[in-house]
Amino acid sequence: MTQPKLLFTPGPLTTSDTIKEAMRRDVGSRDEEFIEIVREIRRRLVALAGVNEEEFTAILIQGSGTFGIEAVISSTIPPDGKLLVVVNGAYGRRIAQIATRHRIALATIEYAEDCAPRVDDVADALARDSTIMDVAIVHCETTSGIINPIAPIGAVVKQAGRRYIVDAMSSFGAAPLNVAQVGIDYLISSANKCIEGVPGFSFVIANAATLLASKGWTRTVSLDLLAQWQGLEQDGQFRFTPPTHTLLAFHRALLELEEEGGVLARAARYQTNHTALIAGMRALGFVEYLRPEDQGYIITSFRYPTHSNFKFDRFYRLLSEKGFVIYPGKVTNADCFRIGHIGQIYPDDITALLEAIRVTLAEMNVSIKD
Repeated sequence: MTQPKLLFTPGPLTTSDTIKEAMRRDVGSRDEEFIEIVREIRRRLVALAGVNEEEFTAILIQGSGTFGIEAVISSTIPPDGKLLVVVNGAYGRRIAQIATRHRIALATIEYAEDCAPRVDDVADALARDSTIMDVAIVHCETTSGIINPIAPIGAVVKQAGRRYIVDAMSSFGAAPLNVAQVGIDYLISSANKCIEGVPGFSFVIANAATLLASKGWTRTVSLDLLAQWQGLEQDGQFRFTPPTHTLLAFHRALLELEEEGGVLARAARYQTNHTALIAGMRALGFVEYLRPEDQGYIITSFRYPTHSNFKFDRFYRLLSEKGFVIYPGKVTNADCFRIGHIGQIYPDDITALLEAIRVTLAEMNVSIKD
């Protein structure tokens, strides 16, 4: 058997043996046991969002996180509605692309990928254009690792009486959050991120009253968010074949999140990983892409060394051969690569990665220290 590699990525992640073990059985999608597991997953997700089931609900959607994003955008913007997207990375641009594909009227506020959005810009845009009724933003923009100020932006969105959509793909489960307090109507995340499940479905934490008001607005069949919710509420079943094994793994992942101490404990572990990584990478001579005040503890972008021998493709391959998988860069204004701090990763793993990077640089005859 091939030796498993440690994934220093924003998802899929390195998962625990017990989460992988949870998938080693078959269940029927209409069995009462499975239906109860789905119910418990939904209850736990609402609780993780800091809200109650009287006002909020969790909807599970087959497919990756982007499926969840498209379900919200295509289902909850009215036919004559206009969406404002705050963009400072590839995933904000993807939201705008989805809206354009569905012929939804669109406005954007765009920033460089190393710049946090300004709250006043959003307030001004809403004041100038009364036709904008929905605002979307990414919480942790994994293009760079930047954390966007969703709470103060949510305050101005709610003050203006608009709906608020937050892509919390790479932050939910590791960033303490009360969805109601932030003013979020729809929060979207994925099974294979900070809850440390495996890929296969996304989920939406939705304000139930706001969701009900979207009746008749959907533009698709399979991504009809309201119909998906109504099906789950009616009999606990998915409208189409659910990813049963992925859901079993996710249920186990939720239990392990609780056993670890919840969101605060997981955030502390990820922060410890991040702190150790930054210290070690700086000692090796690497420089982060973002300013420290904008950097989150989910994933970090590092600039390429300027040494002529450094070639990322070789760097990546040599690390992978040693059992460590990192991520290529995605920013457009600098040459970078990314290292994630999430999943079943601990400080000893960070130490091992740093040693592997040191050895790899020597193999490449790259010196980047002053």
